Amino acid sequence: MLKKILLLSFILLMLSSLSYAAEDMSIIGAYDRVPKQPFTYDGKQVEIIEFLSFYCGHCYHFERSIPIIKGNFPKKIIWKTIPIFWGKGSPKPGEAYLIAVDEGKGEQMKKALFEAVFIEKQDIGKLEVLESIGMKIGLGFDFSKKLRGGEKEKAAKEAVDLAGSYGVNETPSLIIAGNIRTSPGKVNSNVDLMRDNTILILKSIFNKK
Repeated sequence: MLKKILLLSFILLMLSSLSYAAEDMSIIGAYDRVPKQPFTYDGKQVEIIEFLSFYCGHCYHFERSIPIIKGNFPKKIIWKTIPIFWGKGSPKPGEAYLIAVDEGKGEQMKKALFEAVFIEKQDIGKLEVLESIGMKIGLGFDFSKKLRGGEKEKAAKEAVDLAGSYGVNETPSLIIAGNIRTSPGKVNSNVDLMRDNTILILKSIFNKK
């Protein structure tokens, strides 16, 4: 019953939305076009940039939707995660994630950071907490040295600047195929509807002639 209600809500949102591709009605869904950014699709794969914050509850809940989205389009999606922070949030969790990516442990760090905040109720702005998480996923002294030394400080700042250049004002936000921007705010702040909306957009792109 809940699935039917969600589906009905989603259809109504789609019908009422004026934001889906006025210039290209073959791509349907609830989204905005990013000004001055080109649409990029090579006919085979689509890149999705996910802007997230490790302090964001919607981002935490959206995590379970990502394998579903990818599973609908095997080998057709290039997924890139970019961590950002808002207001008084610490940039350090994002830096920890970027260091872990370099070590081939980005997904493990992503999961561990969300669990630390939303399950274990830890303060991931504290270096000792991040170091403990690093140890838990198999990152040792070198990780701590890079984190405390600010190796990814510049990259974390550039991530925030990049989000600004795409007009991102909430998380999670997805940039699909270069200039299609969607987020929970486009679908009544419901991350399950965001998942379905993303799948709808992607189907439209992949069926594009």
